This record gives sequence, structure tokens and C-alpha cells, in this order.
Amino acid sequence: MTEVAWIGLGAMGSRMAARIRDEGHELVVWNRTREKAEELGVPVAASPREAAARAEIVFTMLADPEALRAVTEDGDGIVAGLREGAVLLEMSTVGPQAIARLSERMPSHASLLDVPVLGSLPEAEAGELRLFAGGEDAPLERALPLLRVLGEPLHVGGPGSGAAAKLVANATLVGTIALLGETLALADGLGLPRETVFDVLSVTPLAAQAERRRPAIEAGEYPPRFTLSLAHKDAELVQEAAAAAGRDLPALAAARDHLAAAERAGLGAEDYAAVLKQILG
Repeated sequence: MTEVAWIGLGAMGSRMAARIRDEGHELVVWNRTREKAEELGVPVAASPREAAARAEIVFTMLADPEALRAVTEDGDGIVAGLREGAVLLEMSTVGPQAIARLSERMPSHASLLDVPVLGSLPEAEAGELRLFAGGEDAPLERALPLLRVLGEPLHVGGPGSGAAAKLVANATLVGTIALLGETLALADGLGLPRETVFDVLSVTPLAAQAERRRPAIEAGEYPPRFTLSLAHKDAELVQEAAAAAGRDLPALAAARDHLAAAERAGLGAEDYAAVLKQILG
């Protein structure tokens, strides 16, 4: 049994923390909204610092870099509470720059791993997430038994590599959905019937994506698995990381702009595929 702290109990974090609880580990949690933390039926810490001080392994699963800074950096933050030999696993999608900032603030007696996840609510509940792990071998070996409760870990490199790999993965998501939307918009403009268009797309590199999204497009309903607001945030992180690396990504910038327009139109709480509604009009 391992002493574990979990900070951040949104839709994903609560499901992941529940799997750790159900494996019999000694779990303490903290969440900005205490009611969500109490739903897990485990001890609730008064602050992120207190949660960290009670654990060997500390997980964070948060919405964005600002939320990460809020729970790690001040006097009541995680960093101040990390005990000797603790491992902090940052599992949010926050980008390499946020991980570098956190790494600079880590005490020498503790270790940091960046392990963002690929997957949505069903995968979180089933323990079938893909986990992109960045960091040193020794702390990763200690964390592997817990990570395998959550999904399939892949060690992609040193510190910051997990955060980088997650942006690469999510770039394909936002880029592909934008390309599908623009392709359908072109077909509409050229007067091709939708039935014909889907037949055409079935023999192209967009075949799987078109087939997957067709029911939602036809129904006009996009129940959230990965919200559009989070996808927009990730698309912004992709552009920030690319700029820092000296890379210009105009296609992904266009995808980011489509998501931004869709969020302004009030679609932020729907699935990110609702950007198709914005593109198709």
C-alpha cells in the first residue's frame, strides 16, 4: 500500500483517483471545490501543501498552467509540502514551459515526472489511458505500479518530454478535426451531396475520422468527451511551444482559430468536434 495524494478532481481526475482508491492505496485528496473531493469518501486535506506532506507519491490533474501554478507555488502549495523522497506526477496538459517552471521550483529532496494522459472519461474509468512519461528512470520505476492502475505508460524521455509528447498527440486531434470540417465545407460549396462526400472520404486518409464523426454531424449533437474549451487551450499551448522552438505551424494555427471562434460562439462546453458546426455554419 502506498501513501498517495491527488490534487485536482475534475471529470478526469476524479475517475483516476477513484481507481487508485479502489486498489487499496492510502489516498488523501484536495480540490478547489471541497464538495467534489468529499464525494470520493477518502480524507480531504485542508490545502495542497497538507496533501503533499501526507504522501509518498503526489498526483496533479488540472485544467491549465494557471491552475498548476496556483496549487504548487504559494506557501500552501504542493512544492512546500513535498517530503523527503517524494515523487510529484504532473498529469495535466500544460506544455513543456509549465513543466520547466515547476522543475525550477522543485526541492532537491523530491522528484518530478510529467505524465500527461491521452484518452477521455471511459478510458479513465477503465484504466485504459495512454500515459506519456517524461523524467528520470528511478522515480518512474517507483511510480510505475500506480501508473499501470491508470493505463499504459510510455517513457518518452527526460523531464518535459511527456508534456511535449502530449502536445504532439493533441496537435493531431485539433488538426484533423479542422481538416475534416474544411473538407466538408469545400464539398458543400461545390454542391456535392453529403452521402456522396462521405463515400469519397471513405477512400482517403480522413476515412476513419469521417466515419467516426458522421453520426454527430448528421444529428447536430456533440456530447462532451473532450471539451472544446480544453481543446482550444491545448491548441494555444501548441502554438506557444512551437514559437519557443522557432517553428511556424500555420495549419495548426488555423485549427486553433477555428476552435477560438467556436468557443466565442458558445460551444466551449460541447465536445471539441463541435468545431465542425462552426466551420460548416
